[in-house]
Amino acid sequence: MSEKMPAELEPFRKDFERAEKKVSGEIQPGLRGVVLAVLIVALLGSFALPHVGAANGWEVISGSASAQKEAIAFTSEIFLWIALIFGGLLGILTLVTRRWALAWVVSAGTTIGIVFGVLAIWSRQTTSQKLAGPDSSKESLEGAAHLAGPGIGLIVMLILMVVLTYMWLRVVWTKTSLQFAAEQERRQHASDDDDELYNQSRLGRPDRPRE
Repeated sequence: MSEKMPAELEPFRKDFERAEKKVSGEIQPGLRGVVLAVLIVALLGSFALPHVGAANGWEVISGSASAQKEAIAFTSEIFLWIALIFGGLLGILTLVTRRWALAWVVSAGTTIGIVFGVLAIWSRQTTSQKLAGPDSSKESLEGAAHLAGPGIGLIVMLILMVVLTYMWLRVVWTKTSLQFAAEQERRQHASDDDDELYNQSRLGRPDRPRE
């Protein structure tokens, strides 16, 4: 504890320190928590929108027949899995447990997801022989050239991931700033206590009066 504790509360010092440590490892998103919850629900709902052609997000990550017809690039699959795991499942777990470490993991995961989301959209806007297969004929290459571009679901999901990343970074950065300030205050109090003990040691104990 950073402040001096009354003598009658001294037996409970360890309990107070344990509670303080627990609180320091938690986030308090406040109104941002409501916004994050809405964004997570919207992100999970975007899986039902068409991502590539007629295939929605759930069909892409499950590898359904409609998704296979669209020759889904691996960047799209990775982006969807990152969005589901970090943006959706871990995001919900973080809001429930309020763990600061989990918030860092989610913010890092969604940041990486943005990169793959951009690559996923780019991969649908470019056509190469790799999309049609290594043994492509002229007809298959022409078919690859007419593959569907990025769907509305893919674009909406990328936008939601950008906003989620921004919100999570705000939460963890606010918590980090508060922790730095609290740590600085603890060091200042510890320094003041050390100076006081040092001055007392220099003065020594008062002599007992002679009888």
